[in-house]
Amino acid sequence: MLKEFTALLKKEIVLELRGKYALGGLLLYVISTVFVVYLSVTKVTTIPVWNALFWIIFLFAATNAVAKAFVQDGKDQLLYLYTLASPQAVIAAKIVYNMLLLIVVSLLTYAVYGVLIGNPVENTGLYLLTLILGAAGFSGTLTLLSSIAAQTGNNVTLLSILGFPILLPMLIILLKLSKNAADGLAYSVSIKYLLVLLALNAIVAALSYILFPYLWRD
Repeated sequence: MLKEFTALLKKEIVLELRGKYALGGLLLYVISTVFVVYLSVTKVTTIPVWNALFWIIFLFAATNAVAKAFVQDGKDQLLYLYTLASPQAVIAAKIVYNMLLLIVVSLLTYAVYGVLIGNPVENTGLYLLTLILGAAGFSGTLTLLSSIAAQTGNNVTLLSILGFPILLPMLIILLKLSKNAADGLAYSVSIKYLLVLLALNAIVAALSYILFPYLWRD
């Protein structure tokens, strides 16, 4: 399975580097959205508003990024993969690839957002850790939902409808963690939220590993 996972992950990265259209369009979306916020809001005076706007931008960027996880693979290609690799290797490679993609997008969003809107974050390390864990959680949840939505014609619509209520508990934890980081609170204050976020990510990964083989057979 490790060899299958490595080969599939390499395939995803190589295809992205060859095409560059999806990544380029996603980065353009992030930069243009942040710029529109910059033009509309001259100054964000409170940290909660700054934090909420950031996660709104990243949530929509993540949904657009992961929506194509299974859509871009044609039926012939999926059938070919079905004969070569285990479903666990397929879903693991998709989740890890999307996680790496979302980490890049989150860091770029944070950088552009901080330059244009201002950066009030005092505990940068905790905020970046929150971004990485959030990217991992979004990747696992949205990739599994993308595999479900790929069974229908309205992929992005179904993904959006299913995604928000499932991501809501994770979003609440992420907002609390990032608010603590922006306020400059110590890691010890946020450790319980970090543990809950890690537990949610582990549950999503376990569910993907268990449930995806049933979707894969269909």
